[in-house]
Amino acid sequence: MRPRWLRAVGITIGALTVCSLFYGHYYSSLVSVARSPQGGVGYDFPSKGLEWIPAVPHGRERNRELAETLRVQRPSKQVPGTCPTSLQLRVKNDSYFKTIFNFEVPLLLWNSHLTENNWDTLSKRPVPYGWKDLPREDVASALKLLNDSANKAMFERQGPQKCIRCAVVGNGGILNGSKKGKEIDGHDYVFRLNGAVIKGFEKDVGTKTSFYGFTVNTMKNSLISYQEHGFTETPKGKDLHYIFIPSDLRDYVMLRSGILGVKVPSGYDEGDKPSEYFGPKPSPKKFKMLHPDFLLYTRDRFLKSDILNTEYASLYMPSTGGLMLLTALHSCDQVSAYGFITPDYNRYSDHYYERQKVPLEFYANHDMLMEMQLWGRLHDRGIIKLYKR
Repeated sequence: MRPRWLRAVGITIGALTVCSLFYGHYYSSLVSVARSPQGGVGYDFPSKGLEWIPAVPHGRERNRELAETLRVQRPSKQVPGTCPTSLQLRVKNDSYFKTIFNFEVPLLLWNSHLTENNWDTLSKRPVPYGWKDLPREDVASALKLLNDSANKAMFERQGPQKCIRCAVVGNGGILNGSKKGKEIDGHDYVFRLNGAVIKGFEKDVGTKTSFYGFTVNTMKNSLISYQEHGFTETPKGKDLHYIFIPSDLRDYVMLRSGILGVKVPSGYDEGDKPSEYFGPKPSPKKFKMLHPDFLLYTRDRFLKSDILNTEYASLYMPSTGGLMLLTALHSCDQVSAYGFITPDYNRYSDHYYERQKVPLEFYANHDMLMEMQLWGRLHDRGIIKLYKR
């Protein structure tokens, strides 16, 4: 018979072995690793049915933050379409992009997300990826007005077999002389953004606008910077919807004022009349707002730039055009992109409406070259149709 001390040691070693195997299995199932388009490492997402865990930078110091995100509310389930050529099917069959896309991430923010759990989670992340340092009353008063089913979905499907075709129109100079206007208008929905000049360029960019995407900052800057080129007012129309990108407090404040039809009461835009931007007495159904979780997901999964490792990290976020294109990719069956950066960007002016060629400039708040690589890769894989010349 073995000595008592030897048996005790054996039992202890056996127990430690079982615990380590259990912990290893649990940890690997929680945060299996996926490679980002730039070759960086980010956390993978759980399978369907589990609560979504937003991606966080790799490293031990962020483990606590990962645990704190477990309370994020599940996105609402949507009935999938049966379009035989849906890009979701192509993504599912793509060896690379099926590890990047997650169609369960909440796309739009509306009043159902105004919960204590979401506040606890999002108030720890700075804008645009959360609500840190934002007055709770301003966030809550805006979201309470997004209480219609139209605020939680980009659009309603007309039939189970209907393939939703979307065009996302950037403002790149490549569109000048393209003669793509009729083709663009032939889509079911057309997304435009920022300084979307139409008058005088109808043959190149079309006339139809279903969604206009912006931050309050980019919208107002566009009205100032591109007025001389014909952008004197934001797009308006009976069937047009406005997509707010919540990059700052002013986006929540402007959204609230726009729905209520009152002047902006305070802040950077105090005294502004939202009716000038969205028309008189717009229906609350005309407004949508991207979810901070979706913005975090698009950054960490698709556009995790090296800028995040520099002193300009706090300024960086995907471009407005990039976010609109990714929004369409997560709501439409077929997506065509026009006026986006391509490898021959030096041949064209910065914008299609400039009378003299203006070279494209790069700033630290966006990584346009990384976006260019992403659009090209999505095109090459047949997930989007990117207009090139």
